[in-house]
Amino acid sequence: MVKSMNLNRINWWAVFWGGLGLAYFFVPLYGTFDFSLRIVKGELSFLAYEKVFSDPRFLSSFRYSATMGVITVIVSVLLFVPTTYWIHLRLPRLRPVMGMITLLPFIIPAIVFVFGLIRTFSREPFLLTRTTFTTDILITAGYVIVTMPYMFRAIDVGMGTIDIRTLTEAAQSLGANWFQVLFRVIFPNLRIAILSGALITFATVVGELILADFLVRPALGPYMVNINQTKLYEPAALGILSFGFTWICLGLIQFFSRGRANQQLTGR
Repeated sequence: MVKSMNLNRINWWAVFWGGLGLAYFFVPLYGTFDFSLRIVKGELSFLAYEKVFSDPRFLSSFRYSATMGVITVIVSVLLFVPTTYWIHLRLPRLRPVMGMITLLPFIIPAIVFVFGLIRTFSREPFLLTRTTFTTDILITAGYVIVTMPYMFRAIDVGMGTIDIRTLTEAAQSLGANWFQVLFRVIFPNLRIAILSGALITFATVVGELILADFLVRPALGPYMVNINQTKLYEPAALGILSFGFTWICLGLIQFFSRGRANQQLTGR
């Protein structure tokens, strides 16, 4: 009797649509993975992955994208944490305005954005495309804007979970200045939010194509496009690796967020 009641409670439509969604996602992924293993006729082999990792162009492009990702994360954190903190503390009416501004990268196409950067910063007085160093500065600024929705919203949500006014008043009553309040009180309480935004930002920068391609930088995105034109099995291996990298970042966000939630529940 109990078993029949439990079966009746199962929402079979939810199971059906959930299974259909999983199949829609995993079947093409499995097909790509299976194809990447068939570089050797008649057997399954990881030779395509070995070729990818042994290609010096892949290593140099991944190193460049990873470096740009780390720099973008640092600049974004130093920019958005003080800004979000000041808005929450002194200018709460500007939160909707800031929220709309951070959605602009979703509204303005990346191709329009990069052409605007090139037209603006490839001539006097803002000439930044003449050398590789200044071009890297320009692309970092572009990455900060492109990833702004992820970093800002992660920090904004984290800022809303703590009582920043009480923390600020308590720190100032102990003699802390604004710099100490920000870096010794606010930053430690936002570490999970910062980590979440940082991982998403890093993964986005590593896989970005448009800015790196039009600014002619040796990033991973243009490398993947170029290898698609000359290779057959290696692009499939790169696709699986990029999915795996994204899942690792999401898994780390989930792991550290759950650890933070457990600490809040247990008080330890």
